[in-house]
Amino acid sequence: MNFSKSILFLGYDKTTNSLVEFLSEKGHEVLHSSKKINSINNFDLVISYGYRYIIPKKVLSSSTPIINLHMSFLPFNRGAHPNFWSHFENTPSGVTIHLIDEGIDTGDYLFQKKVFIDKEKMTFLSSYLLLKEEIEDLFKKNYDSIINLNFRPKKYSSVGTFHLKKDLPKNFLGWNEIISKEINRLKTNREDK
Repeated sequence: MNFSKSILFLGYDKTTNSLVEFLSEKGHEVLHSSKKINSINNFDLVISYGYRYIIPKKVLSSSTPIINLHMSFLPFNRGAHPNFWSHFENTPSGVTIHLIDEGIDTGDYLFQKKVFIDKEKMTFLSSYLLLKEEIEDLFKKNYDSIINLNFRPKKYSSVGTFHLKKDLPKNFLGWNEIISKEINRLKTNREDK
């Protein structure tokens, strides 16, 4: 049985995702913030989704569970722009819900799903929107386990990959480009140098 919980939701607000409203409709008290946090006292659960800050160590040492929703098939494409790097480096596309630890997207995972992206037809933006939909669906399907903390964290079987924002190629034409065409163009330009 689910009891009403106090949830701190970090990152995307209710206008850019369906989960804040979903949790509220389930009877939980949800406080949203996109600002830097220094404390998570008085919350039963913290959910990070599209949050742009590193959570401080003192906050991580709290007994409150902190989970992250990341739009990659971890351990591949940790860090920034995971949707771009999965295509550029030909690593699996997908979504992962994981615990937050002191690393960047390195915490043990709870749930994940591979997602097929049609690189010939989709743009980076349309594939991002698909991954966003998939991770929100993954959360909703596993809601009972997440809200009741009834899960068994799993270790990754490989090291994976990691990228910073500055790693995105400077000559990248943008998120509205067809994935296969832009990746081929970027790789061809790279090889010509």
